[in-house]
Amino acid sequence: MWSVSLAPMVPLPLLIGLAVLAALAAGAAIVLAGRSAILRALALVVLTAALADPSLVFEDREPVKDVVSVVVDRSASNRLADRTAQTDAAVAEIERQLRGIPNVEPRIVELRDAQGTNDGTRLFEALSSSLADVPSERVAGAIAITDGLAHDAPPNAEALGLRAPLHILTTGRNAEIDRRIVLVDSPRFGIVGKDQIIRLRVVDKGGPGRAGLTIRRDGEIIARREVATGQTVHVPVRIDRGGPNVVEIEASPLDNELTLANNRAVITIEGVRDKLRVLLVSGEPHPGERTWRNLLKADANVDLVHFTILRPPEKQDGTPINELSLIAFPTRELFQVKIKEFDLIIFDRYANQSILPLLYFENIVRYVRDGGALLVAAGPEYAGSQTLARTPLGQILPALPDGSVIDEAYRATVSEPGKRHPVTRDLPGSEVSPPRWGEWLRMVGAQARAGGAPVMTGPGDRPLLMLAREQKGRVALFLSDHAWLWARGFRDGGPYLDLLRRLSHWLMKEPELEEEALRATVRGATVEVERQTLRDNPGPITITGPDGQSRTVTLEPGRPGLFTARIPTSDLGLYRLTADNLTAFASVGPENPRELMEVVSDPGALQQLAQATGGSSRRIGRESGSAVNVPRIVPVRSGSQFAGNDWIGLRISDSGIVRGVRISPLFIGLLGLAVLFGALVAGWLGESGRRLRRQS
Repeated sequence: MWSVSLAPMVPLPLLIGLAVLAALAAGAAIVLAGRSAILRALALVVLTAALADPSLVFEDREPVKDVVSVVVDRSASNRLADRTAQTDAAVAEIERQLRGIPNVEPRIVELRDAQGTNDGTRLFEALSSSLADVPSERVAGAIAITDGLAHDAPPNAEALGLRAPLHILTTGRNAEIDRRIVLVDSPRFGIVGKDQIIRLRVVDKGGPGRAGLTIRRDGEIIARREVATGQTVHVPVRIDRGGPNVVEIEASPLDNELTLANNRAVITIEGVRDKLRVLLVSGEPHPGERTWRNLLKADANVDLVHFTILRPPEKQDGTPINELSLIAFPTRELFQVKIKEFDLIIFDRYANQSILPLLYFENIVRYVRDGGALLVAAGPEYAGSQTLARTPLGQILPALPDGSVIDEAYRATVSEPGKRHPVTRDLPGSEVSPPRWGEWLRMVGAQARAGGAPVMTGPGDRPLLMLAREQKGRVALFLSDHAWLWARGFRDGGPYLDLLRRLSHWLMKEPELEEEALRATVRGATVEVERQTLRDNPGPITITGPDGQSRTVTLEPGRPGLFTARIPTSDLGLYRLTADNLTAFASVGPENPRELMEVVSDPGALQQLAQATGGSSRRIGRESGSAVNVPRIVPVRSGSQFAGNDWIGLRISDSGIVRGVRISPLFIGLLGLAVLFGALVAGWLGESGRRLRRQS
């Protein structure tokens, strides 16, 4: 292949000016002198060409193949129904046709789901990546086999940056049916005990116009209702507890719809307690009285009400009532009117001194059984005649006194159940025997009742800290009043903050301290399961995937009371895990994957973009079976339209790589001098001949 190259000996503007002057001079000479001036004009042309220094360039070019990018959508939405079979058939036919076109290199790109993201189908990102190393003139075109649902489509062809035709081949069928839930507004946080409003719409294609909704909170059905499709509805949900509250809203299915994955929306609402209200009643002043007060006051989320009984009814010293500066104990207001407002009631060395009528103790029992919490920090009075065990509270206390008080130095020990219980498991210093903490000097003897768990013991393996559940509520019994010795650093002290804080938070139902719990965490495409239990063997768990398929998984023992498992997953969506009466949820990828929100195939979604590049968008799926109508692929060397009724075109560029170049100057050396001299001599001879003819 050859071409002419110029290397001017003078600046290009000057050369252009000289050429213009030469042309004007030659034109004037021809007009004035006639044909005889043509040779002089030729000499000017040769002189101007010599100044331009033209050269013949001979290129040794090697033809290269044009590149066609074939993007194959393997995302979740394009695997529904028989779209996978349609996609496979289309890929096979396109590969067959491209093999028959010379000098074309097909690049097949498989587009998969992106784990852990909510970006949907990144079709054009895959297209750009496949052509990133190809010059634009070598791109013959792009073919995308998809359901037409791309979530990264550029706004126009200029933003796409493709100088070749784009062809969209859409799988699926025209008469597809699907129902989906669209979240309009979903809260992420809520106050415990109050309602949060979720706004949503049920959208149908091919539905009857009405849909049934089922609302679940942490796997429990809390409401059912029927709604009109296409309209925004408000769904109130009560936030039942602190921590994550998983709310599922499921729409009734349609017959023969594409998928049930988008019939369900999942919202995780983090329950936040407005204020934890704690009532602390101290029976009498003692050295450890401020331990509980200081602990609870240090927590900004705790609203503490503290009363100390300084003057019991039996104390009679003749002081007139109007001269006392003490605050009267508002028993009726606290234990009858406002008792349900408290999250925890603590009796610290309280003796039954006839301050509270038995009716109020019965109110406390009902309060606990309805979901409240009670802690009794007992001293010597618990072993005497004024013990709380002789009140109606004795029905719910996990241990009853045996009348003894042990006054001797001992080290509190975490029991075998306590090593599994989150309140006492891994207490700092408990990893050795005897424990690495200070001694206590007193405890109350008691007999444990059925249903209570002694998580700490004292001398002779007597129960020291008892925890129990009472219907919906919780009860703790501390059979010593010497926890304050740890706070004072007596004989190196001990982990009193860890112990007392965990104890109070367990009573107030902190999710992380549940002794029977099932938790699930997602790491990439793996669900990590943790089962907290006091049992030796909790048995397998059942995991149900987004497709409704269930399987059982065996747990492996870890730390005391903890069993774990790692479960690999393949599909995006919500997984439900169940064990005994416990339920946990794990969302692989986003809670409501964008990929599955809208799944009805649509060849018109990308049609305008494809046509702007000279390409086309069409449906290739037939109305039955997995066969496809793939158009003919035709190479086109010129033109702006690359599609017809039954064909799609590729732009062929005949590009090549230059392997060698040879340059031959035209006006340098003897050849250039001879041409210039010849032109001047011809002009001189022509002028001389004209003069001789005139003289004759």
